Amino acid sequence: MTKPLLLQAFEGANKTVPVWFMRQAGRYLPQYRAIKEKYPIEQMFRTPELAAEITCQPVDILGVDAAILFADILTLPAQMGFDIAFDNQKGPQIVGRIDQLRDLKDVHDFDDLSHIAKAIRLVNQRLSESIPLIGFAGSPFTVLTYLIEGGSSVNFAKTFSFLRQHPEAFCRIMEMLTANTIKYLELQKEAGIKVFQLFDSWAGILRAADFSAWVIPYVQRVFDAVDLPSIYFARGSGHLLPLMDQSHADFLSVDHTVILGHQATIEHTKKGIQGNLFNGLLYADEAVLEREVRDVLIGGQKHGRYIFNLSHGVFPDTDVDKLKFIVEHVHAFPWKR
Repeated sequence: MTKPLLLQAFEGANKTVPVWFMRQAGRYLPQYRAIKEKYPIEQMFRTPELAAEITCQPVDILGVDAAILFADILTLPAQMGFDIAFDNQKGPQIVGRIDQLRDLKDVHDFDDLSHIAKAIRLVNQRLSESIPLIGFAGSPFTVLTYLIEGGSSVNFAKTFSFLRQHPEAFCRIMEMLTANTIKYLELQKEAGIKVFQLFDSWAGILRAADFSAWVIPYVQRVFDAVDLPSIYFARGSGHLLPLMDQSHADFLSVDHTVILGHQATIEHTKKGIQGNLFNGLLYADEAVLEREVRDVLIGGQKHGRYIFNLSHGVFPDTDVDKLKFIVEHVHAFPWKR
């Protein structure tokens, strides 16, 4: 049997460019919103049948080459003793306690994520063999920023303060998050994911020197431990590429701060490249969008292994037809290696 297109890209054997979108499972789809009207978001995450339905929706609707598991980046720490509530309107709400992070008080290895494993098995029962399921986790650093800040942040002042005032505690919680991230991804692998992506959404807030000290050693351990095709995504990553190249991932997913085909690090890396259509272009008309998609693909041609994606996740108000348009044009592109 022929390998799925996405998996062919990891070997550089594909004749067509594979495409999927970060945050493709969820909020912009009317079919997802219909489910969300009936159930609280936390119930959607924890009910395998609902999570599987949401995971599969964009494959059927958009024609993408992979599904990505419907879950939250904070699914893991929510099972490690942290008080995290998932709100339909506000997103994850974390009752932060600095003493809990400083002393690991009431923090433990995750206990029950069986609903994730069940959702993965249900997804694989529904998907065609040509469509692999991508699993994911948040990187230890990005997850820790959420725990310190109590949610998203603008300036990450609490995070920088914690790092400087409690460096030993930072290392202890990073060790624990790293170990549990590995076990979480191994659980997903055993249940049937074929690829995994590690999301480092907030790594770009760091200087290169701090990224080297506080992030890279931990992500290297994750990628070394989990034996699956892997992707490392860091938002705001233009200044971090030489260090991302040391991540031990198979692919680097880069955002719009990187111009494909014109950046020295990724011109010489042995890793595959994923990305990186700027999300703001999802509001452009089709003529502009077609030109911009083609520009990204031409840049991607300079790499031996390549997957098309956005610079980060799909916006909630994205027009579904724009995503279908992108998929059609990516698949029609004359890929030459």
